[in-house]
Amino acid sequence: MTSTPAINVLGIGGSLRAGSQSERALRIALDGAAEAGADTVAFTGSDLSLPFYDATISDRAPEALRLIEAVRAADGIIIVSPGYHGALSGLVKNALDYVEDLRPDRRPYLDGRAVGVAAVAYGWQAAVTTLDQLRTIAHALRGWPTPLGGAINSAEVKFDEAGGASEEKVINTLRTIGRQVTEFAVAHRTA
Repeated sequence: MTSTPAINVLGIGGSLRAGSQSERALRIALDGAAEAGADTVAFTGSDLSLPFYDATISDRAPEALRLIEAVRAADGIIIVSPGYHGALSGLVKNALDYVEDLRPDRRPYLDGRAVGVAAVAYGWQAAVTTLDQLRTIAHALRGWPTPLGGAINSAEVKFDEAGGASEEKVINTLRTIGRQVTEFAVAHRTA
């Protein structure tokens, strides 16, 4: 009897500050994916400190190759970015630019993968505009943004080191995003 391989969900996000609010939000979303049966891995902080993406250079740094291979192996992806000045962070954007290296693959870019997105910013304006940008990027990379996304105002919600947040509805939203990514991956695999 052959067993079905596990669903792999990759998390990308956070900032260079270890334990940032956006990294903590990402980990809650990944917990939701794990609760739905996925194996999860996160690329956060220093994992995302990559050379600037340059399409004209074919040699990649080892850390960039590690990210590219993790994206290639992922059945679903969760991206959580801090909102800086009304936009996603350069750190997260640069990491997503490396998805261009998957263009010639059998499954190019994020094709056929659910992409859960959330933005964490100190204020609603940046949280909402960053969430919109993440959805737009997911579409441009041929991903399937989950029906639920998260715009989180860190002026009102605080994440703790234990994997919680000051607002239960935010925890529920993030876990739902993780579950939706996993459920889509399962459904897409059996389709």
